[in-house]
Amino acid sequence: MPDPLESRSLETSQSLIAPLLKEPVERFVLDNGLTVVLKPERANAICSVQVWVKTGSIHEGDLMGAGLSHYLEHMLFKGTENRKGREISESVQAAGGYVNAYTTFDRTVYYIDIPSENVDVALDVLSDAVFRSTLPVEEVEKERDVILREIDMGEDDPDHKLSRALFETSFREHPYRYPVIGYKEVFSRVKREDLLAYYKTRYTPNNVALIVSGDFDLAEMKAKAEQFFGPFERKALPGVPIPQEPTQLAAREIHLYEDVQITRVGIGYQAPGLTHPDTPAMDTLSLILGSGNSSLLSMHLREDLKLVHAVDASNWTPGTVGVFYIALVCDPDRRDRAIAALHDYLDRLTVEDFTDERVEKAVRQLLVSEVNARKTVSGQASRLGSAEVVVGDIGYAGNYLRRISEVTATELIRVLKEWLREDRLTTITLNPKEAESKDLESVEIERSENDFSEYRQENGSVLLLRENHRLPNLHFRVVMTAGSLFEDPGKQGVTSLLATLLTKDTEKRSSIEVAAAIENAGGSFYEFSGNNSLGLGLEVLPSDLGLALDVLEQALFFPAFNEETFELEKSAHIAAIKEDLDDIVTAGRRILRDRFFGEHPFRLGGSGSLETVEPLGVDDLKAFRAKLFTAGNVSVAVSGQFDAAALKPRVEALLAKLPKGGKPTSDIVFKKPFAPGEHRREMDRQQAVVFHGYPGPGLLGEDFYVSEVADEIFSGMSSNLFERVREELSLAYFVRSGRMIGLDAGMFYFYAGTSNEGYPRVIEELIKEVDRIANCGVADEELARCKTRLKASRRMSLQTNASCASQAAMNVAYGLPANDWRTYDGRIDKVTVEELADFAKKYFKTESRVELVIGAVN
Repeated sequence: MPDPLESRSLETSQSLIAPLLKEPVERFVLDNGLTVVLKPERANAICSVQVWVKTGSIHEGDLMGAGLSHYLEHMLFKGTENRKGREISESVQAAGGYVNAYTTFDRTVYYIDIPSENVDVALDVLSDAVFRSTLPVEEVEKERDVILREIDMGEDDPDHKLSRALFETSFREHPYRYPVIGYKEVFSRVKREDLLAYYKTRYTPNNVALIVSGDFDLAEMKAKAEQFFGPFERKALPGVPIPQEPTQLAAREIHLYEDVQITRVGIGYQAPGLTHPDTPAMDTLSLILGSGNSSLLSMHLREDLKLVHAVDASNWTPGTVGVFYIALVCDPDRRDRAIAALHDYLDRLTVEDFTDERVEKAVRQLLVSEVNARKTVSGQASRLGSAEVVVGDIGYAGNYLRRISEVTATELIRVLKEWLREDRLTTITLNPKEAESKDLESVEIERSENDFSEYRQENGSVLLLRENHRLPNLHFRVVMTAGSLFEDPGKQGVTSLLATLLTKDTEKRSSIEVAAAIENAGGSFYEFSGNNSLGLGLEVLPSDLGLALDVLEQALFFPAFNEETFELEKSAHIAAIKEDLDDIVTAGRRILRDRFFGEHPFRLGGSGSLETVEPLGVDDLKAFRAKLFTAGNVSVAVSGQFDAAALKPRVEALLAKLPKGGKPTSDIVFKKPFAPGEHRREMDRQQAVVFHGYPGPGLLGEDFYVSEVADEIFSGMSSNLFERVREELSLAYFVRSGRMIGLDAGMFYFYAGTSNEGYPRVIEELIKEVDRIANCGVADEELARCKTRLKASRRMSLQTNASCASQAAMNVAYGLPANDWRTYDGRIDKVTVEELADFAKKYFKTESRVELVIGAVN
């Protein structure tokens, strides 16, 4: 008989989400067999239009492993019977929309997020692209080169390599074993005729679902669905035989060695499929074992034994067979001990380890996941698409949560013992090259646009409040001015470590107890840090307001700075830096900053370097906190479902306790690039990545909004730079601009992923594009599209309580109005072609350019 207290707790959890699951969803099928799912959401003037084609890499038949589905996804925006390729992205951008697509094993999804007044554009473009694409001959060859670059990118990504090896080893028969993007050799032989035949066979209305969520009238949207998607004819849809994976009978193990600095471990157990009765228990098991810092595996392997830097668990169940996955990141010399300790711990787990509290925590996490999925219209549409196409049941979420609520500790132990067995085990490790010889030796041996109200306290601190009752969600954001400008020389990275330690041990709770308190409530508590700030983000359900305030008070006023926790987090921080250095783009960006800023603190950023982080001690964090934690340097923003009259005095009471003092100051001024000129850095990778760094304005600079427009001009699928370098010349998989933004100065940079043969030509094209802007070469319609896209992007960024609170608190910390976003559109609209030309002439000077090429460089 179930515990009545547990039953009441579960009933309370489900009562919070019950209204969301009852929200109206309209599903119907057009005469041509196309399924339509509509969900009105009037809180924001935004719509997400998504077309889910029920075909993916497992449906490629005789050309399995060729990546046809992914290739076709790239091609569908290259031209239709009604539009040239460039017109597609331009028309979407001009309407303020964002267009993208993705391919996975069992589906290909095309989507546009767009202001609701322009939803017809999205419907028209997507119906045209999905059903009337022409697959132009010249574009087929150009896109082949682009995808070959993308394949090389995957080969350069250590985590991608680990995942691919795990799937290839776990699956012997099922096509999950083949990479979605295809094998390079097989993909290279694909002909246009192969693509066209696949397109005509699989892209039929009776194999497609249209999902629309957002601000629309239901009757009108039904008519629009018929108008834009009804005219296409139903076709015969041949079945594609998909081999079933046999039961695994013995453990499998592979060790890989690459040019990396840290070991990654992937452990997979053959698991049941999506509809298997054990799947709800397996999902719950994955959360309890490896979700969050207070999970069983994190506490045992990371906190107690200190064998790993990170551990995570998940249950991947797409169809008839899946993988229960456990990921570890550890030092190479601790790999074998970590794996052995993991298996020993799993073997020793009993019913007593799966307490009612832990089971309830998992249910709460799933509940919060349902809430989070509904924060944006794009998320709502995606959730519905998964239910319709992957699961085949729109009401899946409600049924699934009810099944989860029935899971017991006894059932968890049963599925653990039945499925997490040695004979179902696959182990893959990716290690530094130097570890190979050691291993061989060992072997031989509501609209949420309302403003924040600002309450400036007598001591100089600021409270920002914004009620938003659209969802049962509550977010707190604390921001302090910080960053490398205020760090002592040689102590770069203290900003990031301090932020992390503020979320750990306090006088009231240990680090694990802090994590458990929040995670048991289905909440999240995290730090952030960057070039100019650090702070905390805390998100809970409204019913847990008291807990949130208690955790924040302890973190801000009573951090314990436990020595053991500090060493553990510093070790993880160093591991994260090493992971960054394994990624060619991130490593290149670090080198670019060093060459550009020289002795200026911005050369390293908030995370520091291996050399500066290693000597740091607890006393360094305490001293830096004392410097930052003053009343005049703290702003707190709260957004979500709360009663302002009741909450305001409680937060103000906390702020009143802050020590007196103002913001930290720095007299360091950036004057000019440290080492302009050409720099080359070899790295054992397939790609060559080009960087061009120039001076740029800071956030408070008079040219900042011009730089916003410039960044958009140089970036995106419809940019002239992208069209020229990737589409016309097929020189790079990615090419765009980026910015490192300080308050008073920054760096504006370009980067492109190309090859050893292609990088000289890419450099020429980057310089040509800068010259085009400097010579007033931006067309009026090009500028108008970029402005529309920027304004729409800002609107989309304000959908969640977390993003709104973050922007408001950051604004105040940087000396801007809390609701500065209100003036954003007007400032963007004022930017002219002439101002862009002046901007380019002022900042993009040849003598100021820092050029770096990293990777496959001769």
